Amino acid sequence: MSTALDVVALSARRTWTKTIRRPVVLYFSLVQPLIWMTFFGFLFARYRLELAGEVAYLDFLAPGVSAMTVLFGASQSGIGWIRDLQTGFLPRLLNTPASPDALLAGKVLADVARLLAQALAVLALAWLLGARLTPPSTALVPAAAGLTLFAVAFSCVSCAVALGSRAQEAMAVFVQVVNMPLLFTSTALVPSRQMPEWLAALARWNPLTLAVDGWRGALLFGEAPSWTSQVLPLAVLAVVLYTLASWAMRRVGDQY
Repeated sequence: MSTALDVVALSARRTWTKTIRRPVVLYFSLVQPLIWMTFFGFLFARYRLELAGEVAYLDFLAPGVSAMTVLFGASQSGIGWIRDLQTGFLPRLLNTPASPDALLAGKVLADVARLLAQALAVLALAWLLGARLTPPSTALVPAAAGLTLFAVAFSCVSCAVALGSRAQEAMAVFVQVVNMPLLFTSTALVPSRQMPEWLAALARWNPLTLAVDGWRGALLFGEAPSWTSQVLPLAVLAVVLYTLASWAMRRVGDQY
């Protein structure tokens, strides 16, 4: 057990070290949400939301952009594996006694920790812009759990796509094809009750909606998300996609 934990820790540390050495990803991940909040938050400042109580659009938008940052970052999680495949580092690593599951868990752990830190940094930027956020601790725990599971799920699917395609071009297509449809068919930017019926129906099945609604409810209204109808589906999705990514890792190891 200690050996597996050592592999997880080493894989996580390597992922963090690579990120620190190339901080452009961190800078971009903060600049982009700032642009979204500045333009959308003030452009639609007079947009009347059909919600209980008086909520400014910037207040509503901040949790959505925070979760959007997690989505965009998680979808690029697998790019590092492509570089490791191209240099031959990952095949050599998979031919060692280190467990593929431990290697994957360490990378996902490091990426998810970074994404959650970025999400909190985005909320801090929103607060500086004037957003009113009052997170109570009791509601924040299940909300953060839902956002964490969402980050795990989409980091894993990104890793699975990277390990399967082994091409930067395929990852670029994946990021564009997945991110925007998920964003615009979720409640990150608009409440579901103010969507057309067909779009609201899509939003109900969107995992980003589950994460955003729980995150927003805790940050704005002190409402904890439902463990069974919101957090549990994200947990199931995370397990399924982790299993898929683990299978892709083992497949790479078998081919070298």
